[in-house]
Amino acid sequence: MRRSLGVVGSLALAAGAGLAWGLAEAHSFVLRRRTVPVLPAGSRPVRILHLSDLHLTPSQRDKVRWVRALAAEPLDAVITTGDNLAHLEAVPTVLEALEPLLRLPGAFVLGSNDYFGPHPKNPFTYFASPTRVRPEPVRLPTDDLRRGLTDAGWLDLDNARGVVQAAGSILDLVGLDDPHIGRDAMPEAAALAAGAATRIGVVHAPYTRALDRLAADGAELILAGHTHGGQVCVPLYGALVTNCDLDTSRASGLHGWPGVRPDSGGAGAFLHVSGGLGTSPYAPVRFACRPEATVLTLVPRS
Repeated sequence: MRRSLGVVGSLALAAGAGLAWGLAEAHSFVLRRRTVPVLPAGSRPVRILHLSDLHLTPSQRDKVRWVRALAAEPLDAVITTGDNLAHLEAVPTVLEALEPLLRLPGAFVLGSNDYFGPHPKNPFTYFASPTRVRPEPVRLPTDDLRRGLTDAGWLDLDNARGVVQAAGSILDLVGLDDPHIGRDAMPEAAALAAGAATRIGVVHAPYTRALDRLAADGAELILAGHTHGGQVCVPLYGALVTNCDLDTSRASGLHGWPGVRPDSGGAGAFLHVSGGLGTSPYAPVRFACRPEATVLTLVPRS
């Protein structure tokens, strides 16, 4: 009996320590850096800040400060891949966090959590199948968020195309609204914008159908979020889920689509999946998966 109680006590202690670590890690933000060779020869490097999955609430002041401080980086443009909100009153908080970055050229798509508010649920269902919007969702002030970003000059790429000029290069952009809730519709086909250095695809959830469409459209680099990098990962193994049909080996980081393309060799697109900066307020932990943003430095193809 004593031995059994000792085992139970040890397991409870380990679980408590893991929970404490996960709560702390959710606030341990990190800025990552990747280099992507997608520009013509002779081009200057273009530094793009890829932000995703802020899941902000008005009380998350440490995250607001950290995002604002990113403006001190030598950046040329910003692209965000959705899920900014996690509260009915979070639009001013999001705009406050992004305010110094809104002075840069930028573009965005929205995610399901920019349309519908989070709700309490069993966190273990996340490991069984992709999450779903409940039948009577809390609708968020999406139009206010969209207006705040577009009024600052950022492009809305939800099922749309556009161009951004950054560091002397014209970037041809194509985006999709969130496939996770079936809002994705490929915009009408178009040739590469005049003088454009490369085409970049942008989407919140990296469902394979969306990635295939963007790659077939000519995107050399595709940016996505949504996965939280797995959120709760196994050390030395990685993510257990992606909350979509993307394989777990590409839950975060720079990869190739549809095949492996770690550098400029081979066909297909580069795929960068951001592990994102937030969590649901009802599951505010991350384990072996620090919240992140990434500076992607675009350089000439070799």
